[in-house]
Amino acid sequence: MKVAQKRRQSGNQRVSNLRQRRRQQHVLDVKVRSRRATQHRARRVLAVFSRLAFLAGICAAIYIGVREGARRFFFENQDYQLRTIELQTDGTLQREQILKVADLHEGENIFSMNLGRVRESLQRLPQVDEVEVVRKLPGEIDIRVVERKPVAWITGEKQVSDPFVSDAAFLVDGRGVLMKEKKLLPEYLGLPLISGCSSELLEAGKVVESPEAKTALELLRLSTRSFMQMRFQIREIDVSKSYCLVVSDKNHTRVTFALNDLEAQLQRLEQFLVYCDDSKQELETVNLLVQRNIPVTFTKPPAAVINDTIEPPVEPRILKAVPVHQPVKTAPLPAKAPTSVTPIPQADPVSRPRKG
Repeated sequence: MKVAQKRRQSGNQRVSNLRQRRRQQHVLDVKVRSRRATQHRARRVLAVFSRLAFLAGICAAIYIGVREGARRFFFENQDYQLRTIELQTDGTLQREQILKVADLHEGENIFSMNLGRVRESLQRLPQVDEVEVVRKLPGEIDIRVVERKPVAWITGEKQVSDPFVSDAAFLVDGRGVLMKEKKLLPEYLGLPLISGCSSELLEAGKVVESPEAKTALELLRLSTRSFMQMRFQIREIDVSKSYCLVVSDKNHTRVTFALNDLEAQLQRLEQFLVYCDDSKQELETVNLLVQRNIPVTFTKPPAAVINDTIEPPVEPRILKAVPVHQPVKTAPLPAKAPTSVTPIPQADPVSRPRKG
């Protein structure tokens, strides 16, 4: 029994040693394979990095070459210097003012100018509505400026005698942008006045935000229709009451508008104007705040003067001026010696023989 157990133990020992050898060999193979995989990955990473470095070097060389070529052939080329600045505007902006804001100078390289910056600088001017800047080779830049068209004067004061010379009055366009022109055109004299806008600070370049001022601009836009423009020409809009607009036209008619539903109010006003034209009357005041039983007053016609004692005018007689000629004193002529006149004898008539 003991011998058998020893044999079994010896057999088992051999088997365990074989397994251990196989296990050790497998561990060694795994280590060798992992070392080879690591080396393979390292070679792949090195190859990728070398390719990236090569591509980066090529890109850097191309960039440096293109930049150097652009600098030599474009930015430092005398043929691309700015020689002409063509300016086109439809308002009162002066050439010197536009060039000063745009910071453009003749002689500079045309490619070194940032046209986007020039456009933004000009767009900041309160008078400018649209700007277009175009680069034309080899040495020209064209600037086209569309200025804002003023539609009215606006002031925070309630009464302004002459907005044309007042420092508190600003020009305003249809979008509500405030402007302060350095050169005032004659047509600005006939623009209507929006007065009493004291609810906000008026400043050039700012957009009006008060609801009454916006309503006044909307009223000016709606009143430019064919009939209303001929019959009701707005001269002043008083917004000081903040709940209504008191409008005066060229005939000194005062119309009170509410701040909402302007189109319906203008339609009612148009009906009154048609009635006045048919009845040969003139409106004095109209209150359109109410929709029914609208208060209306008319101007009183001048009283006729009747006087029978006045004689009809006599047409004045037109007298023609007779020229007066003074006699001219002349020296007496010297007396001439008398001359004898010898009568010329007349010839006797000759009788012609008759034909037989």
